[in-house]
Amino acid sequence: MDLLGSILGSMDASKPPPPSEKEKLLKKKQKELAAKMEEKHREAKLKFRTKVETQINDFLKKENEKTLKFSAMDQYHRSVVHDVSEIAGLVTYSFGEEDVDRHIQVWKKEFSPCEGELAALRRGEEWDPVKEKLDKEEKEWREKLEVERSRTLNQVTPKTNYHSKYEHLIGLDSALDAAKKTETNAQYGMVSAEQKKDRRTVEDIQAELRAKKKQKVDHV
Repeated sequence: MDLLGSILGSMDASKPPPPSEKEKLLKKKQKELAAKMEEKHREAKLKFRTKVETQINDFLKKENEKTLKFSAMDQYHRSVVHDVSEIAGLVTYSFGEEDVDRHIQVWKKEFSPCEGELAALRRGEEWDPVKEKLDKEEKEWREKLEVERSRTLNQVTPKTNYHSKYEHLIGLDSALDAAKKTETNAQYGMVSAEQKKDRRTVEDIQAELRAKKKQKVDHV
């Protein structure tokens, strides 16, 4: 036998033996079972979607119903509910913990939940609109009270009673009149700005300076 014949002979020997009739039959059955399982899953998905569509349609027909809550389900089934609800024009939200009690609740658009209701549902609580309104009003009242309190604390109260201050000097009537005419001035304090003006002329000032200078010379 030549070299080429030897190589071909060894290659034929390494090939796996052809499957037996029994093995062929088993493989065919496995393939048919996989196809049946796939068809079964497809039918189950279609059946679930049809069920959800029926629930949504029944919900839409009830004019007095505002919301519909579905039972807990896995992510795939929730995606079906979201899809059907979106097509129907509904508002959907998911609540609960994944793989524990995660579920979907849908609302008609005109009855979409407010932030307060969503917050309560996320906490696993029943939403009480009356209680929320009272809590909101109480919060606003407390905020207003705090603002008024801050304003009161920031108000500056004069330490001097100007009526009493002037009364023992010029009499009660004059004191009241003086207190009314006195106005607060950022530069001069609680003294009339008009009274703070220097009304002297240049000649008056020069005369006063000469008099003070002369007085110092006389003392020396």
